[in-house]
Amino acid sequence: MLGSKTENTTAKTDLSKFKPKFKKELVHKDININTSSKTIEKDIEKKNSKRQHVKIEYEASASKMNKVMPGDWETVLENLREMRKNFNAPVDSMGCDKCQDENAVPEVMRYQTLLALMLSSQTKDEITHGAMTRLRKHGCTVENVLNTSDEELGKLIIPVGFWKSKVKCIKKTSEILKNHYNCDIPRTVEELCKLPGVGPKMAHLCMKTAWGEITGIGVDTHVHRISNRLGWAHSRTPEDTRKILEGWLPFEFWSEVNHLLVGFGQQICQPLKPQCSICLNHNICPYGIKHKNGSKKRH
Repeated sequence: MLGSKTENTTAKTDLSKFKPKFKKELVHKDININTSSKTIEKDIEKKNSKRQHVKIEYEASASKMNKVMPGDWETVLENLREMRKNFNAPVDSMGCDKCQDENAVPEVMRYQTLLALMLSSQTKDEITHGAMTRLRKHGCTVENVLNTSDEELGKLIIPVGFWKSKVKCIKKTSEILKNHYNCDIPRTVEELCKLPGVGPKMAHLCMKTAWGEITGIGVDTHVHRISNRLGWAHSRTPEDTRKILEGWLPFEFWSEVNHLLVGFGQQICQPLKPQCSICLNHNICPYGIKHKNGSKKRH
């Protein structure tokens, strides 16, 4: 009796009320709810395929964070050009772009550019240039550097800053270049930054010097210090300064700003005793105005 009663109840049950109903807000506007589930899945896949995430290489000029241009920046830039027109700072004759063997094959020249940049960290241009001159006489190629003992390599690059760490980084980087780049160097900022001892500043400068491509602004201690003094940036680190500068400075000036500011920092706007009195920007530079009477502590 119980079984027959259950069968009768089941027979009379209207299953249509259990048919799934789509809520308007959960249904894609382009999907017809009367279509089959397979058709819906195909439509969804088609829509999703159009929205695939596009990987942005490195940062895609990460620094669109600040579009506000500092006042008088064009006048300041023109004055910097005027003060640097003789190109007689150490960076002009002994910078990393002057350390390559011009008669070497392109891949060797690029390798030497990379090594010069690696050696230049926390090191004056004169010291870096001297170290690269000794390396070139020794034989500055990937194969030859790998065949050189750490001790001998250290003697060649002394007295660059942190030379022991740089010997290790040079050896590791050279091994990577041999095994993965056919003794050449990477062609993107992202890949360059994966090399031991290479950061964004070196990578952007390397792209400019070695490959002739402008991918960003190389910001060292000079560029960082002067940008903050001029009011072009308000930042704590060179990397933050880079992002800020790239955010407002027109791309057409990216290629020259590093060279201008480095030489300016070497000759006039030094870290401890900047020569504000002979600077053409002393009346419009926030730092120069603040310290023009020499009454404030300089930094």
